[in-house]
Amino acid sequence: MEKKKVLFISSEITPYLPETEMSKKSRYLPQGIQERGKEIRTFMPRYGSVNERRNQLHEVIRLSGMNLIIDDTDHPLIIKVASIQSARMQVYFIDNEDYFQRKHIFKDAKGNEFADNDERAIFFARGVLETVIKLRWAPDLIHCQGWLTSLVPLYIKKAYNDDPLFVNSKVVYSVYNDDFKKPLDATFRTKLKMNNITNDDTELVDDPSYVNLSNMAIQYSDAIIQGSPKINSEITEFIQSSGKLFLDYQPEHTYIDAYNDLYDKVL
Repeated sequence: MEKKKVLFISSEITPYLPETEMSKKSRYLPQGIQERGKEIRTFMPRYGSVNERRNQLHEVIRLSGMNLIIDDTDHPLIIKVASIQSARMQVYFIDNEDYFQRKHIFKDAKGNEFADNDERAIFFARGVLETVIKLRWAPDLIHCQGWLTSLVPLYIKKAYNDDPLFVNSKVVYSVYNDDFKKPLDATFRTKLKMNNITNDDTELVDDPSYVNLSNMAIQYSDAIIQGSPKINSEITEFIQSSGKLFLDYQPEHTYIDAYNDLYDKVL
């Protein structure tokens, strides 16, 4: 029987970024799922704080060189890769000078959220999916972790749903306690449009707050996981009202098996 393919998309993975609940899960979950007999691919952004020399990142020339148009501006897509030898897994990095070269992740040195975080989320989501198309690798399941990945469910179900690689892909979204305080740019809805996405499809982010963005990700996902012990109560209510397959918070010693069981249910 052919191995099931799981695509992991995360906004942070250790050892490339400091250890957090999300970065640790994003590092050890793919390894655990691979050890349980599934094929994996893993993606994260190449933030400026990721040390390329220490982590031995190198550009994948055959995957780089595409331009993504956001808000009528061309942005070159650069793909880099590194290996975690002990886990026998590779991590692909989405890079772009305009969006990811700065040393801080979502806020500047004074704690102000970056004004272009909306475009960074669009670029990251589309960059991953375009790279997967170039890899000619059809994921059976896509697991998104962190709000920066929240557009992937929408794009899979609406913009890339005709692509043979994604036509059968299921999406799982993990909700963490990773909220941003200031709503994204007011023109966010216009910027994220592509292919078959209509105004009706993005109604939830008319006000692009953290809660609304998370709820839109839930709307287009097949299953939801609570990634942090506590998450926003409005999002909890939305999950409950959605009737989606839901996995409650899982501690460190149980989460890999629990997630693997959920994947099998979704598939």
